[in-house]
Amino acid sequence: MSENNNYYMMMERQIEELSKESCNKRLLLHCCCAPCSSHCLEILHKYFDITAYFYNPNITDYEEYMKRYNELFRFVESVYKDSTVDTKLEEHDSDAFLNMARGMENLPERGARCYECYKLRMEKSAVYAVKNNYDLFTTTLSISPHKNAAWINQIGIELGKKYGITYLFSDFKKKNGYKRSIELSKEYSLYRQDFCGCEFSRKKY
Repeated sequence: MSENNNYYMMMERQIEELSKESCNKRLLLHCCCAPCSSHCLEILHKYFDITAYFYNPNITDYEEYMKRYNELFRFVESVYKDSTVDTKLEEHDSDAFLNMARGMENLPERGARCYECYKLRMEKSAVYAVKNNYDLFTTTLSISPHKNAAWINQIGIELGKKYGITYLFSDFKKKNGYKRSIELSKEYSLYRQDFCGCEFSRKKY
């Protein structure tokens, strides 16, 4: 897909069309962490019944994995306890990431290894969404200024076609989305990690 596509505007058009229907659709939102999820949920919770789905095998350290999930759970419970948002924790499966990354360990950040990492997490999300009768799926990954929104949306569209489920376009960093996620993180004292999750990115810091 083109780097010039306005995926945020495309998402808004999708939501506008879906809002014409009489009931909320069920959305599986793949979440990488609480700070990134905060603004995404702020936008989406008005339109969908959401499950914040935590599957991030790139976080190979189990304690870090659970720390990030527990922050997501705490945030959802604090802000959306009486809303139609819940959480789902997938088991820690670092082998899935390490097997995927084999041979790409020394590649630079934002390269082919990262593309395959997006795909790994998003495909697991799409499969879960189909098996559990969700109407749509998407991911919080695009809120990061370090993530390639064109890649993320390309993967989402391909997975939607492969598994027969609608992908919700996203580029949550637009309209100061990343800035807003930082504000929400401060407001709710959310743990903000200093690396994406994988041991290869951690070496860069």
